[in-house]
Amino acid sequence: MNPADARARFRNGLVTPTAGWCDGYAQANLISVPRERAWDFLLFAQRNPKPCPVLDVLDAGAVAGPILDGDVRTDVPLYRVHVDGEQVAEPTDVREWWRKDLVSFLIGCSFTFERALGAAGVPVRHVEQGVNVPMYRTSWRCRPAGDVSGPLVVSMRYVPQALVETAVATTARYPAVHGAPVHVGDPRELGVGDLDAPDHGDAVAPEPGDVPVFWACGVTPQAAVVESRPPLAIAHAPGHMLVTDARDEDYLI
Repeated sequence: MNPADARARFRNGLVTPTAGWCDGYAQANLISVPRERAWDFLLFAQRNPKPCPVLDVLDAGAVAGPILDGDVRTDVPLYRVHVDGEQVAEPTDVREWWRKDLVSFLIGCSFTFERALGAAGVPVRHVEQGVNVPMYRTSWRCRPAGDVSGPLVVSMRYVPQALVETAVATTARYPAVHGAPVHVGDPRELGVGDLDAPDHGDAVAPEPGDVPVFWACGVTPQAAVVESRPPLAIAHAPGHMLVTDARDEDYLI
């Protein structure tokens, strides 16, 4: 399926996690904030490039851009709307919330490198099991910027022990979509207690010999929204991404 067809389905009301959708096309995290907060969010992203690799920043009020021939207000399967840091809605369309002063950030997503993992022989368990990738809020702090601060959020994939090195090397070639993992092994070193109770997404069942591998996650800006409490913020629901028109290979080094 091409990105335009996928976005049309989402625009018409289909709600689904997007892992595995539009093979070969990059997916993006979305965060839209008022222009008065946009500089701090941009600086936050610059200071924390692993969880917040910026693919594009749209002008205030703009709903499309060079890598998106669509509409950020309608083309995500599921959104989250925050007012003063509190989630107030989880709609499939945010036009009623939209303001002309909103600046949208398109941030790289680890779903982009999952095709490369599969091609390298690394299984992607959440895709195999038909569930959303698990994501966890960690005790690690991001570097703050102005009024924006928050913890690092990570996504986790179980990887066979013998293929961990392959997974690291494969994803390191995609720095614009989080790159190499930030941690392998014991989740307690991240301040994460129970892998069966993710903060976002779904629990995934490991296979014998699997170890947990953690990548910086683009939900990190949403954790910063909760902590920093901008007057309004619109984001994708975790795992329900914006499918762009950019190719995965555009971000391969």
